[in-house]
Amino acid sequence: MLKKIRTAVAVMVIAFLTFGFIDFSGLIENPLLQKIQFGPALLSLSIVTLVCLIAATLLLGRLYCSVICPLGIFQDLFNWLAKKFNKKKKYEFRQERPWLRWGVLIGLVIAWLLGFTFLVGLVEPYSAYGRMADELFKPVYLFGNNILAWFSEKSGSYRFFKMAISMKSVTAFVVAVLTLLIIGHISYHHGRTWCNTVCPVGTLLGFLSRFSLLKIRIDTDKCNHCGACGKKCKAFCIDSKNQAIDYSRCVDCFDCIGACRQKAISFGPAPRKAVKSDAPVDESKRDFLKSALVLAAAVPAAAQAKVTGSKDGRVPMSPPGSVSHNNLLQHCTACHLCVSKCPSHVLKPAGLEYGLGGIMQPVMKFDQGYCNYDCNICSQVCPNGAIKPLSVEQKHKTQPGRVVFDITRCIVNLQRTSCGACAEHCPVQAIHMVPFEGGLTIPETTPDMCVGCGGCEFICPAHAVRIEGNPVHLEARLPEQDQNIQTEDLDFGF
Repeated sequence: MLKKIRTAVAVMVIAFLTFGFIDFSGLIENPLLQKIQFGPALLSLSIVTLVCLIAATLLLGRLYCSVICPLGIFQDLFNWLAKKFNKKKKYEFRQERPWLRWGVLIGLVIAWLLGFTFLVGLVEPYSAYGRMADELFKPVYLFGNNILAWFSEKSGSYRFFKMAISMKSVTAFVVAVLTLLIIGHISYHHGRTWCNTVCPVGTLLGFLSRFSLLKIRIDTDKCNHCGACGKKCKAFCIDSKNQAIDYSRCVDCFDCIGACRQKAISFGPAPRKAVKSDAPVDESKRDFLKSALVLAAAVPAAAQAKVTGSKDGRVPMSPPGSVSHNNLLQHCTACHLCVSKCPSHVLKPAGLEYGLGGIMQPVMKFDQGYCNYDCNICSQVCPNGAIKPLSVEQKHKTQPGRVVFDITRCIVNLQRTSCGACAEHCPVQAIHMVPFEGGLTIPETTPDMCVGCGGCEFICPAHAVRIEGNPVHLEARLPEQDQNIQTEDLDFGF
């Protein structure tokens, strides 16, 4: 029964999480499940979420890894497929590799301190799954939608509408494909090995789960050492011979309970009678942890990654609410939820614009659209604290970048013909037309009023207008007719 309940809840969780990434119609504007993921909660210092997840782990063990973590649930799909194609597939107990688990974790902490957040994002489970959902699953979903739209139009109905399918970033796509292949291969052939050797969340929760109140228990009086439970354990953590369980690796899948014909395995608190110790104390593990902590403490604090800019030398624009390039580098793990939810397709995975540390983090580009003046979706969905929540009024005053005008490119100057498209698309009058020659007018800019929406850059046929990013976001000056309107001060939570 426990296994069926866990499976049902896990299926619903991953279905809602996946739909939160692939949905383009705005049905889910503020996904809740994304904001209770352990990695994002830790980076955003969401105390309430962290306390709840830690308390749940101390009570139930690593149930998070089988019910809430999308990458963990995704691996279970491959485990299930492996058993379907190989009815005789069996697992066996393996000794823990603490040097690998804690080595990866300490290495990621050091990488984060040095500003290479993208390395953390590569293995952080929620972010890894988010990239797969956005880069691989969403195009398939859009393709299916377009097929329905085609049939719908043929029948005279316009209930469905076609959506453009494009590759946002070659780097992000390749990383998503490699993640799928690597995770799929490991989980198909080796169960939850990824969770118990590489995943930093699994390492942290595994440490806490050693002290959980409710655990998988082996009744040594009923157990006949048949080994059936160990053969079903995809975490390789049940030592049937010694009637012991490594709780740091147990993910509470409950497969072992149904496999035991002697009814010797149960899930609950420790019995009152004396029981065998879960595992002997490993002094080498303690020594390793001490050495790793000393190494981490010796790392200089937060060496900042260099923002290199794009190939044309322009400073990149981080999303409104991200406060600064540095704030983005410290918190963003490139889960791509903001990229997926951006209705204007302005947010794209970065290349080297933010430097090596910011690969695949969101950067604003205006080749396919511009940022809607009244849209604040990216700031509402970010689970990591990389993009702070902004109200629409606050966004109207936020300046992530400012307009730059190159008169040598403007067609009014070059061709002596009228245009003014940039001024028409500016929502705050940061661009206005002034007299030029022969009755023509030419753009003039007021950069302090610009909110960096990119409408001018997107519409300009001559690329005479562009938006340069501000490394630290500023407050835009209100249009002259709005100077007397009192609005709330910006509050980014710092």
